[in-house]
Amino acid sequence: MIAVKNDVLHGKIREWFAREARDLPWRHSECSAWGVLVSEFMLQQTPVVRVLPQWHEWMERWPRPADLAVEPSGEAVRAWGRLGYPRRALRLHNAAQSIVERHDGEVPASYDELLQLSGVGTYTAGAVASFAFGRRETVVDTNIRRVHARVVTGNALPEPALTSAEAKLATSLLPGDRGESVTWNAGVMELGALVCTARSPKCGQCPLQDDCAWLAAGRPEPHYVPKGQAWAGTDRQVRGAMMAVLRAAEAPVLADLLMRPAEIMLTPERHGVGRHLDKLHALNAETAQLERALAGLLNDKLAEQTDAGVQLPA
Repeated sequence: MIAVKNDVLHGKIREWFAREARDLPWRHSECSAWGVLVSEFMLQQTPVVRVLPQWHEWMERWPRPADLAVEPSGEAVRAWGRLGYPRRALRLHNAAQSIVERHDGEVPASYDELLQLSGVGTYTAGAVASFAFGRRETVVDTNIRRVHARVVTGNALPEPALTSAEAKLATSLLPGDRGESVTWNAGVMELGALVCTARSPKCGQCPLQDDCAWLAAGRPEPHYVPKGQAWAGTDRQVRGAMMAVLRAAEAPVLADLLMRPAEIMLTPERHGVGRHLDKLHALNAETAQLERALAGLLNDKLAEQTDAGVQLPA
């Protein structure tokens, strides 16, 4: 482990971030706290390139929490598009309603109040308090944890799940000045996203290469084997394809159509909901898996069953 003074790390990250930070709309000074909150929900387990168009569409349609709160929750799910993990859309819709009901339509500024909103955990509460309100809060996501692990502890990767030791390390590295703390949080996160990546780190471009314990140790292999997430053939894939059908549908879809292909094609070329039904059934999922996917969507309130069929929640 290399002993480096915090102020040295802070200075190098500050200078690097000033040069290399991406121009992202939720970083602009005119972006509202609501815009920051929306970005944090969307960026959970989703890359920036996929989030950007959805964020712009979302903010144009619902520039304030009150604008979303009056909509049916199904519209939030529909607008979520292909971002994945659509329960985030439901939670954001619920958070918007809470903001209107409990905070006069304004996103709360304190960590504790943010933590009470639906879908907001310790990371999101800290990130919104820091990036939207300039609060001195410890922000710890996977990118930040990876930078801390390599630079300070000499490990190739952070632990599989956040540990108390990692949380304490992050707190100890946080600058005392509020403005500096915000820059540090954003800068280390950006470094992890662009340079200190999980699989192919660009160590030659890193401003902390002379201070990195992992580099000094010869870039040892990870102390555990990361488990990849399967996709093809999983319930998640089937659920996603079924959600695409419901998002494209302008009316309830018969459950039988979700369970098996229609025998008659009404038009020479499939489009709209028909095209998405074809994609769903092209997965060749067993009936039991299709039933399990539909039951999961209904249970998670991402869909609802009516007399006319299955639809997004009203």
